[in-house]
Amino acid sequence: MTVQSGTWPKMTSAEEFRFLSELVLTRSSADHTIVSLRDHHAGTTRFANNQIVQNVDARRGSLAVTVAFGGRHGTSSTTNFTAGAVQDTLARAERIARVSPVDPEYLPPPVPCVFPVRETAKPETMAAGPVKRLEYANEAIGHCRMENIMAAGVVSSSATAVGIAADNGLFGYERRADARFSLTVQAGDATGWGAAAHRSIDHLRVQERTLAAIAKSKRGRDAYELSAGDYPVILEPAAVAGLWTWLIWSLDAKSYTKGTSPFAGKLGQPIVDERLTLRNVPDHDDLLGVGFTHEGLPSTDSVWIDRGILTQLAYDRFTAKTGGVEIIPTLEAPALSVEGPSAHSIQDLIKSTERGILVTNFWYIRPVNPRDLMLTGMTRDGTFLVEKGEVVSAVKNFRFHESPLRAFQRLSAWTAPMEAVNSETGKMLMPAIVLPHFHFSSVTRF
Repeated sequence: MTVQSGTWPKMTSAEEFRFLSELVLTRSSADHTIVSLRDHHAGTTRFANNQIVQNVDARRGSLAVTVAFGGRHGTSSTTNFTAGAVQDTLARAERIARVSPVDPEYLPPPVPCVFPVRETAKPETMAAGPVKRLEYANEAIGHCRMENIMAAGVVSSSATAVGIAADNGLFGYERRADARFSLTVQAGDATGWGAAAHRSIDHLRVQERTLAAIAKSKRGRDAYELSAGDYPVILEPAAVAGLWTWLIWSLDAKSYTKGTSPFAGKLGQPIVDERLTLRNVPDHDDLLGVGFTHEGLPSTDSVWIDRGILTQLAYDRFTAKTGGVEIIPTLEAPALSVEGPSAHSIQDLIKSTERGILVTNFWYIRPVNPRDLMLTGMTRDGTFLVEKGEVVSAVKNFRFHESPLRAFQRLSAWTAPMEAVNSETGKMLMPAIVLPHFHFSSVTRF
């Protein structure tokens, strides 16, 4: 069911999903049957060189059926929601399952439970269309034109109906809305950048982020080359999020059990500064929490790092069962906080810094050694030298080689958590943080 722009049919409702899932569950001959829905309607407006270059609206609804005979399982999906197509999808899944090898890690559907009900579908985002996205894009372009600066970016909004049902009584349905904005502005060789993601399209703060990106690009002109080496750094929230994303991705319990994780043997032990706490906060208005996962597990508040001590790992259902873990935590709404008095703003962090490097964002972060979480990447969209409490000049971008497990052992100063988004991390709440040591291994030429 993929269509082009026009008058959209309404999203698949909970009642319609229940009808479709019952159509499958009552006809399945398998030992276990799961039905999953994803009805996604998304629009994207792109701009470059200060003009709109693309405006796309698309909707795709997909219904997936998974069946199992013993440990043999198969999955088939369809974009056609008619009764005949759904029954054909069930038949295909059964044929696949019967010829599949036994999966030693197969588990039956999760036990039914009452999922948390969250305000994941903000009406202003559900109703947003190309006119609203065009308004935001033109607002960003207008500010850049006034400064004679070129801008490129994206405004997007989406509405999604998700559902899961199983033959043991498991049933979940939720509508989710999502809006995003990002832009890169260029002033000569210098760039500035800003990004936002929110359940409400009214909270993207397009003007504020555009003006901040313009200011960064203008201040970034005439960057000079500073020698690579160890420096104190002021990391803005997006830069902190870039490093912590890899830390979060490395928390999986399976690699921990195998001994290949950088955290192997460290559960219950300190791994970062004792003032740092990482939580999953799905009820937070500024995060993208959900009611349940694609596996049919509830999303709940959980603590992963408690005052520097590793307290939680990310379990798949099989690893949780073998490890005797009954409640599987989720981490789709991460928030990092620092215990103790915080600075009011990033500007206050700059004022309190004798000498250091201000980093707006990191780009293309990749692992060098997964065992100690050594990472490499480059600074981007605003790298500045700070001396005696002021930004004194722009400096050329650096490549870094650093492990967040080493860098975040000691913090000098910080702010309260702020919204942090970049191209690789999704949405988090992260403070800006001053670190006394951070290793820049070389100067980049672009």
